[in-house]
Amino acid sequence: MNETRILTNEIYDAIVIGSGISGGWATKELCEAGLKTLVLERGRMIKHIDDYPTMHMDPWDFDNRGEKSKRILERKSKQNRTGYTTHPASQHFFVDDIDHPYNEIKRFDWMRGYHVGGRSITWGRHCYRWSAMDFEANKKDGHGVDWPIRYTDISPWYDKIEEYIGIQGENMDLPQLPNGKYTTPFEFNCVEEHLREQIAEKFDDRIIAHARTAHITGDKVHEGRSKCQYRNRCIRGCPFGGYFSSLSSTLPAAEKTGNMVLRPNSIVHEIVYDASTKLATGVQVIDANTKEETIYSAKVIFGCASAIATASILMQSKSKRFPNGLGNDSGELGHNIMDHHLGVGAKGTAEGFDGKYFKGRKPAGIYIPRFRNIDSKTEHKDFIRGYGYQGGASRSNWSRGVAELSYGKELKEALLKPGTWSIGMGGFGECLPYHENKMTLDYNKLDAWGLPTVTFDVEFKENEKKMRKDMQEQAVAMLKAAGYKNVSGFDNKSSFFPGLGIHEMGTARMGRDPKTSVLNKHNQIHAVKNVYITDGACMTSAACQNPSLTYMALTARAVEHAVKQLKENKFKNA
Repeated sequence: MNETRILTNEIYDAIVIGSGISGGWATKELCEAGLKTLVLERGRMIKHIDDYPTMHMDPWDFDNRGEKSKRILERKSKQNRTGYTTHPASQHFFVDDIDHPYNEIKRFDWMRGYHVGGRSITWGRHCYRWSAMDFEANKKDGHGVDWPIRYTDISPWYDKIEEYIGIQGENMDLPQLPNGKYTTPFEFNCVEEHLREQIAEKFDDRIIAHARTAHITGDKVHEGRSKCQYRNRCIRGCPFGGYFSSLSSTLPAAEKTGNMVLRPNSIVHEIVYDASTKLATGVQVIDANTKEETIYSAKVIFGCASAIATASILMQSKSKRFPNGLGNDSGELGHNIMDHHLGVGAKGTAEGFDGKYFKGRKPAGIYIPRFRNIDSKTEHKDFIRGYGYQGGASRSNWSRGVAELSYGKELKEALLKPGTWSIGMGGFGECLPYHENKMTLDYNKLDAWGLPTVTFDVEFKENEKKMRKDMQEQAVAMLKAAGYKNVSGFDNKSSFFPGLGIHEMGTARMGRDPKTSVLNKHNQIHAVKNVYITDGACMTSAACQNPSLTYMALTARAVEHAVKQLKENKFKNA
């Protein structure tokens, strides 16, 4: 590592580490509050629209019809565990395992994208509020520590985020899935609508809802963005801005203020601490290309690099006051890693709908909200917490011809006709916050910049295994009750590993007690008040809903607090 460190003369009001979902929101809110803000992104520059190379490509436009090359598979063996992270249509938005290695005591599928915009370009876009029961679960069943906030604390921030980014869906008046600010939902196709009717008729404890996703529908104008075009090529980058990403939304809003300075290829590896003021003074950065080191100074710092990357930075930020990492008085830094377990559910075929069709490729289908362990009536004897399902119905198309035995005229005619309707649902289950699920840093295995690599020691346990059994059984039961044929359950054992849900959480959790948590109710490090952590690292439990909406809400809420503290000079001397 280069021992020469350059100290810049300019002191920024704020530094944001990371430019993805959380970093984009932190930047927007800080800049709009009038703060000169430096955004540090470890990856390359990506420009909205200009740098989406596969956004308009059809299957026949790819070499070898989209088959993965031997070189990609050799260099991205861990990234390939998902499949889509190494597909030629999107692999350029995910890291190379050779250049960005990590270590596993137990298997952990760490899928990352190092570039401006981060995983906001490639995320799944499902946006569900957490409920009151989610923020109270730890306290009630004794797992983890109590959240220092409740639903009422974050509800107005959910409102703000939903209205700004645009989320299609519908309100269902469910205690486990709170209402929100939604635009016109994507229409169900005929089989999805049939499933909705059948579940309503056959079950009194569950419903079929529209998936709530960050796509623009309806008539509200979103500056610089247009409506979803039903292309379902979202993971490639949307040239229309039809779905929310920091590239199409929050970063342009921040840039418009004139207060944002964006610096890509900037690897933050340490937050600098001043023991005399008990505050952070800035960050140490390595230029990804030149490896030159620079120290940037700021009055307040937001950690938004993702749960694992942010924890790694804090763990590397050692000093006499914090020998085990910045803010790690509790010893909880790097512990309590959570993710959702998935790859379990059921599928079947629907008969009697051959005369019905659909147009377009809507990028979202159905959502079945949690129906287990909500109250005494729905309590399950084998596991605590719960799960939901995501899924949908569609017709097979010309691709089914690969397995056809027909040929000539018969083959051509068969392929021109829409195929069989199929329907499926896959579960997303909650993982409990286990202290022993952790990450550590290996200083004997350094990366190309001389920094320690991350080692994972994380696993799903008995509660998740028992929950999974019920997830499959209930999926099968619902499809059979609805009258579908060839119903079969599935439980993909290769999917039962943390990381695959790409919802890493918990490495620097919020809490009420500095002895058992890293952050307070405002997302501040307990002992370093001008450092805020608002990405997945801050989460105290996992719920079963997709977490990104909650990250964004917590970020906007934390920025308001930070701006107020700055205006009141609270960070001059802690």
